[in-house]
Amino acid sequence: MLFKRIKVLLFLYLLFNNQTLLSQTVPIVAAASSVQFALKEISRQFTQDYNLKVKLSFSSSGNLVQQIRHHSPFELFISADEPYVFQLQRAGLTQGKSICYAQGRLVLFTHKNSSLKRDPQLNDLALALKDGRLKRFAIANPEHAPYGRAAKELLQNLGLWKNIQKKLILGENISQAAQFSNSNAVQGGIFAYSIALQMGIEQQNDYLLLPQALHQPLLARMVLLKSAGSTAKAFYHYLQQPKALAIFEKYGFLQP
Repeated sequence: MLFKRIKVLLFLYLLFNNQTLLSQTVPIVAAASSVQFALKEISRQFTQDYNLKVKLSFSSSGNLVQQIRHHSPFELFISADEPYVFQLQRAGLTQGKSICYAQGRLVLFTHKNSSLKRDPQLNDLALALKDGRLKRFAIANPEHAPYGRAAKELLQNLGLWKNIQKKLILGENISQAAQFSNSNAVQGGIFAYSIALQMGIEQQNDYLLLPQALHQPLLARMVLLKSAGSTAKAFYHYLQQPKALAIFEKYGFLQP
């Protein structure tokens, strides 16, 4: 009889603790590297306002899609570009409607020791390819990073893609492309305006916003995933509110 009572008490103890752990579960948000600085501030404000927490996991949008397809425990996907969200919707891995929350911009960056001159049509980059000044140039990998795809499209539209390919260093995501661009081993690079702002580059005047007409719009979209719980849904709703949208603007994003 005593043994049965102990078993019941142990069961109730384990049940109570499992429920407590479940209630404390923090949802993981899969987000593009380009929004990392804005999203960190928004998540801190969300916690302050609602006493709820989210965990942020950053990578390129394409890599995050592959992780979601392989059942990574994400509850919300915040992409740098629309097609990746549409892929997941077609695969039946999302719930509800997706939202376009911002529009990204590209910059041309050259560090202080670079021989490249900055101009919106990349005329000096074209000259540097011909006269041998250009040794290395950085962009994100176009295969899975939206800003890399946009950079490739821009270079193609300016007739530079064919000649520059052998000079390219590809970052796995836009943050890595920015790090490569800031190295003395690389003459320059093209990456996200939102990253340039947070690298302190604006104080050195080392970047130039590139014309949006030279590539397809970088329309950033987000969607809840099948496993999304109440906290993830609350954060998704919070990201659509004026306070969050103002923070996106602060970090260099345009309203879509």
